[in-house]
Amino acid sequence: MTEEKFNMFRNRLQKVARHINRQAGRQQISCYRIYDHDLPEFPFCIDRYGQALYVAEYRRRHALDETEYETWLEGSLDIISEVLGVPREMIFLKERRRKEGREGQYQKTAAAHHDFVVEEAGLRFRVNLSDYLDTGLFPDHRITRAMVREEAAGKKMLNLFCYTGAFSVYAAAGGAAEVTSVDLSNTYLRWAEDNMQLNGLLDPRRHHFIRADVKQYLASLRPGMFDLAVMDPPTFSNSKSMKDFLDIQRDHVTLLNQVLRAMRPGGVLYFSTNSRKFQLDALQIRARAIRDITAATTPFDFRKKLFRWCYRLEA
Repeated sequence: MTEEKFNMFRNRLQKVARHINRQAGRQQISCYRIYDHDLPEFPFCIDRYGQALYVAEYRRRHALDETEYETWLEGSLDIISEVLGVPREMIFLKERRRKEGREGQYQKTAAAHHDFVVEEAGLRFRVNLSDYLDTGLFPDHRITRAMVREEAAGKKMLNLFCYTGAFSVYAAAGGAAEVTSVDLSNTYLRWAEDNMQLNGLLDPRRHHFIRADVKQYLASLRPGMFDLAVMDPPTFSNSKSMKDFLDIQRDHVTLLNQVLRAMRPGGVLYFSTNSRKFQLDALQIRARAIRDITAATTPFDFRKKLFRWCYRLEA
């Protein structure tokens, strides 16, 4: 890698960071995306989490031998540290392959352990930048979370595939009467409870955490149980704990109709998927109204960089 290429990366990173940091500062946002494969020679995704950086390297074919690659990587990380003003020990590097969706989100990638608390919209969340492929908080859904918070007052909310419970925290902070968080992973349900506790919202009388296969859980619900729901599933999952595998393109109509059946008339369901080739079968979905809110829920730091769909459905 030539010095000219490194200078191109430095200049590009300086330019995008200046623009993104300014907007984040105005909005008082501490977790956001700075860079996402802007230059093909530097296939990184760089996210800021407070005082730390999460740097994911997309694996690409290259003509570098092992020594050349290590030189390139070290030089790149030095530039990232210099330009963004973050010491190397606070930069957490992950290699990730470009896949559809978040099917790898529960994959452990390191033996080390480093977690800390960040703030978003006045709420606190524990993130972990070293142990898992994803960090515990998806910055791309901050606008969607705010929408849920605004609609939650006095409502019974259902959060499916809840992961670490960020939507649940927002709903509880918005005054939800009850929040039910469902996930197949005990690890992530405990993390969701921790996030509730961090915000002084953990109340077992009102907020419930259920370990279950979502497909099986939905089949057990009675009509009219919820007023507000969120479903942000992986694109594909074949966990051994599941009775059947999940394919969101194949299964989305059944899942959405089951959620809508469990909601009161006028209830609102937010549905999102990271499947790039996803096509919503709107004619088969028994919703009173369906609105594509993908653009409206895409934050400034993800414009032209985000591959997901987001919909608002009314029961």
